[in-house]
Amino acid sequence: MRAEQAAPLPAAEGATPMMQQYIEIKAANADSLLFYRMGDFYELFFEDAEIASRALGITLTKRGKHRGEDIPMCGVPVHAADDYLQKLIGLGHRVAVCEQLEDPAEAKKRGYKAVVRRDVIRLVTPGTITEEKLLDPAQANYLMALGRVKGGEEQQLALAWIDISTGVFRVASTAVDRLLADISRIDPRELIVAEPLCHDPELRPIFDLLGRIVVPQPAVFFDSASAAMRLARFYGVATMDGFGRFSRAELSAISGAVAYVEKTQKAERPPLAAPERDEDGTSLFIDPSTRANLELARTLSGSREGSLLKAIDRTVTGAGGRLLAERLMSPLTDPLAIGLRLDSVSLFLDGPNLRDGLRELLKGVPDMTRALSRLALNRGGPRDLGALATGLEAAAAVADLLAGKELPSELAASVSTLQALPAALVSHLDRALADDLPLLKRDGGFVHEGYDQELDEMRALRDQSRRVIAGMERDLIEETGIRSLKIRHNNILGYYIEVTANNSGALTGSDEAKARFIHRQTMANAMRFTTTELADLETKIANAADRALAIELAVFDRLVEEVVAASEPLRAAAQALAVLDVSAALACLAESEDYCRPVVDASLDFHIEGGRHPVVEQALRKQLGEPFVANDCDLSPAEGEKAGAIWLLTGPNMGGKSTFLRQNALIAVLAQMGSFVPARSARIGVVDRLFSRVGASDDLARGRSTFMVEMVETAAILNQASERSLVILDEIGRGTATFDGLSIAWAAVEYLHEKNRCRALFATHFHEMTALTEKLSRLVNVTMRVKEFEGDVIFLHEVARGAADRSYGIQVARLAGLPQAVVDRARDVLHRLEEGETGTKAARIVDDLPLFSAAAMRQEPPKRKTDDRLKGELAALNPDDMTPREALEALYHLKRLAVEG
Repeated sequence: MRAEQAAPLPAAEGATPMMQQYIEIKAANADSLLFYRMGDFYELFFEDAEIASRALGITLTKRGKHRGEDIPMCGVPVHAADDYLQKLIGLGHRVAVCEQLEDPAEAKKRGYKAVVRRDVIRLVTPGTITEEKLLDPAQANYLMALGRVKGGEEQQLALAWIDISTGVFRVASTAVDRLLADISRIDPRELIVAEPLCHDPELRPIFDLLGRIVVPQPAVFFDSASAAMRLARFYGVATMDGFGRFSRAELSAISGAVAYVEKTQKAERPPLAAPERDEDGTSLFIDPSTRANLELARTLSGSREGSLLKAIDRTVTGAGGRLLAERLMSPLTDPLAIGLRLDSVSLFLDGPNLRDGLRELLKGVPDMTRALSRLALNRGGPRDLGALATGLEAAAAVADLLAGKELPSELAASVSTLQALPAALVSHLDRALADDLPLLKRDGGFVHEGYDQELDEMRALRDQSRRVIAGMERDLIEETGIRSLKIRHNNILGYYIEVTANNSGALTGSDEAKARFIHRQTMANAMRFTTTELADLETKIANAADRALAIELAVFDRLVEEVVAASEPLRAAAQALAVLDVSAALACLAESEDYCRPVVDASLDFHIEGGRHPVVEQALRKQLGEPFVANDCDLSPAEGEKAGAIWLLTGPNMGGKSTFLRQNALIAVLAQMGSFVPARSARIGVVDRLFSRVGASDDLARGRSTFMVEMVETAAILNQASERSLVILDEIGRGTATFDGLSIAWAAVEYLHEKNRCRALFATHFHEMTALTEKLSRLVNVTMRVKEFEGDVIFLHEVARGAADRSYGIQVARLAGLPQAVVDRARDVLHRLEEGETGTKAARIVDDLPLFSAAAMRQEPPKRKTDDRLKGELAALNPDDMTPREALEALYHLKRLAVEG
C-alpha cells in the first residue's frame, strides 16, 4: 500500500486568517502534502513541512505560532518546483498544488487583513504526472484501476489503465489467479482500488506485494451503474454506444480510472482516447516471477542497465522506446500478427539506405503526444506547440520518403495515417510560431513576425518607441513647415509637441488647426500642444508591452484549441511514427548483432540453431572482448509424438546452464514480440504461457524461506502449464535435504511429461534423474561439456547430448578462492562418501580427518628437475613471433616433456 501521509491538522480556531485558510484546504486534502502558494514560493506547514524537509533535504524553519507552539515550515521556489516534485513523487508521496486565484492587490481591496483566495488546482500523483522533467521518455506512465463486480459466489475482475501523458486508455478482464501477472505486465505507477477491496482476504495479499503503488479510493468511483453517465460526461457525448460494449467489471474499472483523473486534474481534461479492450489470449502470459527472473525490462536489482530491453533498444524517439517496451512486455500469440511485424523489420533490414534515411528524420521528432497532453491540461508552453509543429513537419517528410514504396501492411497503414494529417494545421503552426521559442508563454516572443498586424505594431511601439515618435515628428514638420517642431516627453505632460512662440500661429491660426492641435502649456519662449493621434500613440506606447503579451496569449489559446481539436489524428500520427521507429530499430539490432528472422507458426516446434543470450553476448563482447558460445536447442515433438520434448540438463555450476535456459526463453519472447532473434535459425511454435523458475530468493516479509518460494513458484507452473507452454526450471529441490529434493525434482519431471505435456528445459544436479530417459519417451539428456586438466575444470559452455556424471563442485569452489585446506578436506570427504561411508558411518569421517590435521598431513610432492626445465622452455617461448603451427608443435613438446619427466 502507498506511503502514509501527514497526520490531520489541529482545528483552526485561534489561527491567523491565512493559517486558518491553510488548515481548511489541508483538511480537504489530508492524504497529500500541500504546496501552498505564497508569492514566489510553495510553502509547507506543520507535519507536511517536517516530512518534506526530510525527503528533500531542505531547511526546516518556523512561522508564527499555533496554540502556543511554533509552526514548522519549509518551502520550495515555484520556478524549481518540478525538481522537488520529482523527488517527492519518486518517494511515493502525493502533492496537492494550491495556487493563488487572485492578485494580492485585489485582495487588499476587500480589507487590510483580507486573505488572497487560494485553492487546490491539481493533485500530483505518480500515475498522473505530465511534466517533461518528471517523466522517463522511454517509459509509459500508467495509472491503473481495478474494478470488481460480485454476483453470488462468483466475482468478475477487470483492469483499466491510462497514461494521461499520451492519452492511452485500455481495459481488460482478469481473474484472481492472474491478477498479479496482468498488473506486472502493464507495470503501473499507481493502482487505485475501491476502499472495501483493500480488506478482501483474497486480494489483500496481492496488494501487500504491490506495496505503495496501491491507493484506496471511495467505492462510488467504481460504480458500474453510473459508469456510462460518467464516461459520456467526460467525453462530451450523449451516449457511450460508439465506444463498444464492456462488461460490468470493465465499466467499473473504466469508471474508477476516469473518476480519479477528474479528481486529480480538477477542471482540466486530458485528451484521452476512447477505452480500447485488450482481448484475452492475444498476448503471451508471463507470470511476475518469470518477468523478474528473465530481467525483461529491469534487472533483479531494479536497474534498466543489464535488462533485455536495454540490450535491444535502438529506437531514436521517446514514443518508439515506449512502444518497444510495450511489445516486449506483451508478446503476441497470433502467428499472422507476428509475421506482419517481422515483415516490417525485414523491409528495413534489406533496405539500409531507406532505413537510415528514415531514422535520420525520426531523430528530430519530439514527443508529440506528451506535448499535446500538457497543452490540453493547461500545463503546456510555446515549446510544446513547437514540438507538435516540428513533429508534424517530420511526419510529412517521413510520408514523402516512404510514399510509393511497396510496404508491408503495418508500415503501409502507418504511412496512410501520416498522409491524412490536417495540412491546414501544419501550415498554421508554421506561420504562427517563431523560430526561437521561450519555455513559458508568459515570457512572450513566441509568435512569428508578420503573423498578426496588431501584434507587430505593439512590438514596434514597445521596442522602437523612439523611432515611432521620430517618424511622427518628421510627418508633422512636413505638414506644418515648422522646422524647429519637436515632440518631447516629461513625467507631467507625457508626450507633447513643442514649437517656439513665433511659430505657434501655424498651430492656432485657423479653426481647423485649433481643433487638431490642442493647447497644453505656454512657456516663456515656447508653446506646447498635443493631438488626438499623439495621445493615442502615448497610450499605446504605455500599454504596448502588456498589449503585445495579451495578443500573444490569445494567439496561444487559439493554437491550443486548434491542436486539441485535432488530438485524435495527432495521436495516430505519433503512434505511426513510433511503429516506424521500432521497426527500423529492430532492423538495426538484427544487422549489428547478426540476428535471424524466426519462423513462428501454430505448431509445437521449438528448434533453435546457434542460439545466443542477447544480454550476455553483448556484455562479453564489451567487457572482455570474447565471443559467446552458441548452442542448439530442439524441444520439437519427435516423430510420432504429439507433444514437445523435455531436455534434462546436467553439468557443473558455472558451466552455463542458467544462461542456456534463459537464452531460449528470451529467444521465444523476442520472436513473439516481432523481433529477429540471436541465432543462426529459429522455428518456434507459438508459446501461450512462459514459465521460468531460475535462481534462489526468499520472501522474509511473508515468512517464506528460499525453498518455500521455490515450491510456490513450481506449484504455479505445474498447475498452469499447457502443451503450448514453455517451461524453464533450474535446480528444483536444491533447497532441502538431498533425498527430499531429488524426490520432488523427479516427480516434477514426470508430471511435466505426463500431465502438462509442455516443452521444457529442466536443469538439475541430481544425476540420478538421467535414468528417467529410459521411462519417459520425450525426455532427452543433455549436458554442459567440460574438460579436466591437472585437477582443474575447464568450462566449454557447450551443450551436448548425454549426461554429466558429477557436478565438479569442489573444482568450482577452488576457482572461487576457498582456502586450499578447505578444498583438500572437501576432496577427502567426498572420496569417502562416494565409497559408501554414509549415514552413521559418516561419523567416522569426523574423527579420522579433522580439517587442519588433514591439511598438515598433505605432503608436497618432491620437486622434479623437469619442473625447472619446463620453466626454462616456457620462458624461452615468444608467442607473438610464432605461427599457429609452431605454437601447436611447442605445445605438444611441452606436454611430452611433462609426461616423460
